[in-house]
Amino acid sequence: MVRRMAVLVTGMSGVGKSTVLTELARLGYETVDTDDGGWIEVVEGEPLWRETLIEELLDRPREAPLIVQGTVANQGRFYDRFDAIILLSAPTDVVLQRIEGRNNNPFGKSAQERAQILADIAEVEPLLRQAATHEVPTDRPLSEVVDAVTSIVGREQ
Repeated sequence: MVRRMAVLVTGMSGVGKSTVLTELARLGYETVDTDDGGWIEVVEGEPLWRETLIEELLDRPREAPLIVQGTVANQGRFYDRFDAIILLSAPTDVVLQRIEGRNNNPFGKSAQERAQILADIAEVEPLLRQAATHEVPTDRPLSEVVDAVTSIVGREQ
């Protein structure tokens, strides 16, 4: 079996990463949401990928592209292992509106968490943008966002 491409989908809280990943999985793509299932450990208050697990994931032979979702401080250590890095982004007002209305993730409901999200948008998102090979705005219909991601995956094969 040949090692097929691996794609990282990243972005700030509330841009729709989990929603996009769920739809990609529904369409038959191999997906891993590193927010779930023990992929992350918290070290001195900072969520980080368990590097051994991520290495093993990326080393696995696969017959189809792998789409990994995550945004953690040590993801840059793995950028060279991904064939594409897709930044999902949305205007701040859209992000805050989504966080207020979502019920699948409690993060962002408190004033302190919303302040952290705003700080991350200001400080972290520009770094993600610099590392990204593609940026997909998510302030449009989900089908259009998914089409944009799948077209990138198709180009990178």
